[in-house]
Amino acid sequence: MKLRRVHTGDGAVAEYQNGDGSWDTLGDNSALGGSPFDEQWVRSVDRRHRQSSDLTLPFHPVSFRDFLLYEQHNIAASRGLVRRFHPGQFRATAVVEKLTGRPFPKFKPAKLFYEQPIYYMSNHLTFVPSGTPVKMPSYSRALDYELEIGFVLSAPLRNASPAEATAAIGSFVLLNDFSARDVQRREMGSGFGPQKSKHFGSSMSSTAVTADEVLPRINDLTGTVALNGEVVSRVNSAGMQWSLGEMLAHASRDEQLLPGELFGTGTLPGGSGMETGNWLSIGDTLTLTLDNIGTVEHKIIG
Repeated sequence: MKLRRVHTGDGAVAEYQNGDGSWDTLGDNSALGGSPFDEQWVRSVDRRHRQSSDLTLPFHPVSFRDFLLYEQHNIAASRGLVRRFHPGQFRATAVVEKLTGRPFPKFKPAKLFYEQPIYYMSNHLTFVPSGTPVKMPSYSRALDYELEIGFVLSAPLRNASPAEATAAIGSFVLLNDFSARDVQRREMGSGFGPQKSKHFGSSMSSTAVTADEVLPRINDLTGTVALNGEVVSRVNSAGMQWSLGEMLAHASRDEQLLPGELFGTGTLPGGSGMETGNWLSIGDTLTLTLDNIGTVEHKIIG
């Protein structure tokens, strides 16, 4: 079932889509995380980001953890980072890869990636809806996007098994994690992980799709990245290092997780500009799609 939030004269309500494409009010909001709208937050987003009252998020996340589940993305993104910022090193690594027929060892994820699900905590307060113009950060010259699968809890978890964790997923969205890659390089070297390179903004599709429709095909989702109307890459969800249940079970280990908390899979292979060389510039229109889940579109402004 496809879900969305809309504004009415009395506030904001959840709606579901009928088979004929029309929308009706949803009485039970549990699939959207079980949390009511924070109207004060919605008004603040209107003031800071939005130009039209019909733009809204399907839910307001209580927190945001973003995982890294795709080895292929890590390898291609690391290669793309070296290509952009260290062209001399890139030529040397390309020779090594050609001779060995394998990825350059430093392009692969850290050892911990293969031992447990890994993630970082990002800023859940800077999400904007699809359609919002996005300002290029004043401190960056390397703005990137990341097409991810996002999902929200509809039930609490603590020390959950993978099966229990999977059953607690309420709905899915297309998630976009904006990244200032030039800033991210320095921050990752600090040992503290990403900060200003990530926390300035993320976005999600204006609709969410209930878990019963997505989980049976979670490893077979497809999507596209388009810049200024031209498709520049295609993605699919196959190849996760860990299942969604395993990553949630790990996050819940001796830690209380609550309804409304948002999780991301990390970038699907091919879902970032750093991998493909398609960086964002002022004036660009970015369109991300995840088949049967949603779309995110933004104009990049100065």
